[in-house]
Amino acid sequence: MALSLMNINVNVTGGSARFFNVLSADLAVAKDVAISAADFVDDMGNDITEFPAATNGYYNFYINGVLQEDGSYNITTTELTFNDVTGTLTAGTPLIVQVVSHVTTV
Repeated sequence: MALSLMNINVNVTGGSARFFNVLSADLAVAKDVAISAADFVDDMGNDITEFPAATNGYYNFYINGVLQEDGSYNITTTELTFNDVTGTLTAGTPLIVQVVSHVTTV
């Protein structure tokens, strides 16, 4: 059988969006404590009602600019929920949710 070569072009494009919340009061963090997406604003300071879905992508969560471990939180389009972590986040602490999505076309 003769060898045949195939030329496959795959394009991957993506985007990301960030959402911000600066805590107005201390937050006691424990399992299942949730923060509504509506408590965040977008890059332009506009209120949002939900996070975009991370289509073929993922969410990142930062507390005071520090990326948090993946298993310490869960993000859906409507809220951010803490998993098995405990502590107190003080008023004025910035929270950032980043949504990264990828689109692949052939």
